[in-house]
Amino acid sequence: MALQDKDRIFTNVYGFQPWNLAAARARGDWDNTKALLERGRDAIIQEIKDSGLRGRGGAGFPTGMKWSFMPKESRDGRPSFLVINADESEPGSCKDREIIRHDPHKLIEGALVAGFAMGARAAYIYIRGEYIREAETLFAAVAEAYDAGLVGKNASGSGYDFDVFVHRGAGAYICGEETAMIESIEGKKGQPRLKPPFPAGAGLYGCPTTVNNVESIAVAPTILRRGAGWFSSFGRENNKGTKLFQISGHVNKPCVVEEEMSIPFSELIEKHCGGIRGGKDNLLAVIPGGSSVPLVPAEQIWDAPMDFDGLRALGSGLGTAAVIVMDKSTDIVRAISRLSYFYKHESCGQCTPCREGTGWMWRVMERLREGDASVEEIDMLFNVTKQVEGHTICALGDAAAWPIQGLIRHFRPEIERRIAERGALQEAAE
Repeated sequence: MALQDKDRIFTNVYGFQPWNLAAARARGDWDNTKALLERGRDAIIQEIKDSGLRGRGGAGFPTGMKWSFMPKESRDGRPSFLVINADESEPGSCKDREIIRHDPHKLIEGALVAGFAMGARAAYIYIRGEYIREAETLFAAVAEAYDAGLVGKNASGSGYDFDVFVHRGAGAYICGEETAMIESIEGKKGQPRLKPPFPAGAGLYGCPTTVNNVESIAVAPTILRRGAGWFSSFGRENNKGTKLFQISGHVNKPCVVEEEMSIPFSELIEKHCGGIRGGKDNLLAVIPGGSSVPLVPAEQIWDAPMDFDGLRALGSGLGTAAVIVMDKSTDIVRAISRLSYFYKHESCGQCTPCREGTGWMWRVMERLREGDASVEEIDMLFNVTKQVEGHTICALGDAAAWPIQGLIRHFRPEIERRIAERGALQEAAE
């Protein structure tokens, strides 16, 4: 059952209307925000918990629960902060960009609502360095909100003071990790911190901090207006709500589309993308959640529900719902090798398994791509990915290991074929 237009949260995701405050208000944003805040902090957090919203940045942690970790009152005078992760650097992911470009007031109002619910003093929106025009729009939208008295002193007439700052990154993938992002905002090198302490205890400037994804924050006001029951009516148990899917690669019409969670992959592709290029039988594999999750072969993905649990059952993940479709023209080993290079390039170098392992894995992948290896090296590579995965401060080690694990799990015969062919050619030459 596909999502109906009346149930879409992001009604301007394609930019058919202006992004500015007047147009946003016409779409229902900032509609008596004061009344939302008057419900009180506990009621807002409870509503978000009841809605079943899980973080839209990849990990899928329950959003309401995350908000409730923030200390209720400051014991020592430290303020608390909300940090919004707009550092959308995952290859294949481009949903937050559309929100910021065409619907920025949803994000700013969401920041106020979420910040109020957690007792935060201010929100810092950390936007990816390459998003130049998007950052310009966001700066302008924040200025509009200040001028209209919606944020700042006595935000929206609620008696609550709340500031919104936009902080531009400098183009590092690692700064999408929450503690590296906090380090970057503080003006330091973007390297992940050891946890504990967790950001909810000591985050930005040593103050209690919650880090949320753009989409997680932007949907909050709509959930409060329309009710938790409405939002949780979409999707399967534990996978509730609507979700922005970004579909790229070998489909007839790549797109960003808001759909309900748990929609079957086949329906998502047929309804919104005009089908696979060359037809269903031409599908080879799909990376369903951005480049850091393992690929899923065509026969397994076709009827799979696109949600956290459905894709985990296939040994992959929903991630940011960046669906990368690959048809049979794809050199699958080369594609995964290219991703290995990306993670090698973006490693911050703090942890030895990641610093040394990402480069090593890429070099072996390049040899496997050309068949210039022995069959035993496939298992050796798999073992090394297991030594990198789970042994680093942040998840970049996992992100580098998983695509390779998925390739070996599902396309081992293809790697072996290249090795055999190269061996046969060398024998013939001798």
